[in-house]
Amino acid sequence: MAVIHHTVLKPTKLELLSSWLPTRPWYRGGADRPRLTKAGGFRLDDPAGEVGIEFMVVTDASRSEPGACLVPLTYRGAPLEGAEDALVGTMEHGVLGRRWAYDGCHDPVFQDRLAALVEGRAQAQAQSVSDTPDRDVLVSYTGERRLPTGLTVSDGREGTALTAEGVTLLLHRALRPAPEGSATPPEGGVAGHVSGVWRTPEGVLARGVFVSVRHRAPDA
Repeated sequence: MAVIHHTVLKPTKLELLSSWLPTRPWYRGGADRPRLTKAGGFRLDDPAGEVGIEFMVVTDASRSEPGACLVPLTYRGAPLEGAEDALVGTMEHGVLGRRWAYDGCHDPVFQDRLAALVEGRAQAQAQSVSDTPDRDVLVSYTGERRLPTGLTVSDGREGTALTAEGVTLLLHRALRPAPEGSATPPEGGVAGHVSGVWRTPEGVLARGVFVSVRHRAPDA
């Protein structure tokens, strides 16, 4: 299990993200520098104990209509070879020293653990407490086969798609609250999903889909 260290980060995660987010095609902010607040999220454990994995939700007060954004991150003690374009930045950790923060979608350990979560082989963990499952994360998967490896990553206006062998795991970057009384919004053709919660700028707890899984129909 990952151990959460309550210590100082320089720069902070939000400071790194305020420079990185405006470079992303799915970022919905304006010309102003983002004014970010951590609003929710959860973690996944790396069985090898080497890579930190976090699904972070942030809200941006610089937007005329503040919304929530999903930012999956991985934290490593050394650079990830071949992932220079996915580097969010480096931080000095008060306990662990220098840490390299990456857009998790491009990290093979993140991809493996995301698949394990969807398939029910991994448990979502509390964002800020060691060895504590996050019961607010709901997972459903109706697929009959294991999710593929070697995923191709592509960013678009709506989010980030991880694709291989006719399967797409779509990370919904701009989060939308589900209809009241529903765990997830209805979506046709979805074979699975991961939903979680975050707190809006008004202090209201919202739930929405973080990840959806789609299977392409086989060719006739």
